[in-house]
Amino acid sequence: MKLVKISAMWCMSCIVMNNLLDNVLSKYKVLFDIENLDYDVDFTLVSKYNVSSVLPVYILMDSSGEIDRLVGEVSESQLISFLKDNGGIDEV
Repeated sequence: MKLVKISAMWCMSCIVMNNLLDNVLSKYKVLFDIENLDYDVDFTLVSKYNVSSVLPVYILMDSSGEIDRLVGEVSESQLISFLKDNGGIDEV
């Protein structure tokens, strides 16, 4: 399983969410690898995920493809639910 993180250096919501994600992941057992894509630099790769201009986008993937995605800035509890409900994190 992997988490594809699509963000941009200029995006304040991306900075907030990436810090929030780091904080959440420090508290849980992580069950995925992370692939970081920059919206401006990696646009060819980003376009294959059908990402519009709303950032950040977090996409959980398994061997069969996309499981779920989270778009935009959300609360910590929403981020935790997204990751737990899709099997991405577990209690330490």
